[in-house]
Amino acid sequence: MKRKIILMAAGAALALSAGAGLAQDKKTLAIVVKGLDNPFFEQINLGCQQWMEENADSEYECIYTGPASSADEAGEVQIVDDLLTRGVAAIAISPSNAPAMANRVRSIAPDVPVMTVDADFLEADRDLRATYLGTDNYLMGVYMAEQAMALKPEGGSVCLQLGNVAADNINARAQGFRDTVGAAEGIDRLAGENGWTEVEGCPVFTNDQADLANQQMADTFIANPDLDAFILIGGWAQFAPQAYTQVTDQVMDKLESKELIIIAGDTLPPQTQAFREGRSHAQVGQRPFEMGYRAPDVMIQLINGEEVEDPIFTGLDVCNGEDHGFCADN
Repeated sequence: MKRKIILMAAGAALALSAGAGLAQDKKTLAIVVKGLDNPFFEQINLGCQQWMEENADSEYECIYTGPASSADEAGEVQIVDDLLTRGVAAIAISPSNAPAMANRVRSIAPDVPVMTVDADFLEADRDLRATYLGTDNYLMGVYMAEQAMALKPEGGSVCLQLGNVAADNINARAQGFRDTVGAAEGIDRLAGENGWTEVEGCPVFTNDQADLANQQMADTFIANPDLDAFILIGGWAQFAPQAYTQVTDQVMDKLESKELIIIAGDTLPPQTQAFREGRSHAQVGQRPFEMGYRAPDVMIQLINGEEVEDPIFTGLDVCNGEDHGFCADN
């Protein structure tokens, strides 16, 4: 019988009982994401559900949860606290605020396996988890940089749009981008390296909010009419396709001539549609479904004391003007 996946809002108590929709004879494998309002994470949920369908006779049950809003860092920490306190067999966490989440996990000192998925802890806190499953985020930034450099070989003015200030995965992508276009390691901010300069007021931080992301894009285009490149390190603005269309309508002539280029992270359906319409020049996509599908098996391996690779990378898909690739069919 197919089990129900429980979607929890921030601060909601998790009752591990049959009355809450969880079978008492099943051991819980929990996946906790940054926010249920982000369509990227819904793909992780679908992977978790697919695993459930294929493992209906397993002694384990995969649940997917997170705060209602991706901006609710404290809510995510509380959900992890509740899960570890009430008892789970293992947990996979995508930390929104990596230091805050690590501090809480360290204080609880759980005796069950902890892993990260999609986003990792900061390097200093990685002793808290057994492995990381997800994207090689620095490499994702490198791929985005390569696309930008192919379109703008002489460099130019650029604005990076990031997510949460403390999100390790997003910061790693930004570092990969800066190091690659700047042809040097450890660049904090592009200031003419290899012809690339970050404009005043950038980077901008969306706090994982699509509406804010689109407003930031619009404001940046108005304030910087000669901007050469806008880099969505994550896909936030494109997750609200109507608003994204309205924003890019204002600069479509520049996009068509490639006077202004847009490179974006992720390849969800609204994003590949935007790419096909010429509202971005390249998309570098992650594989969130695979993350959700593989996480339960990795957690079971950890429970059984098996040796698990660290990190476990799930790969990337690149779409650009020369080879639409994945974007042509999605």
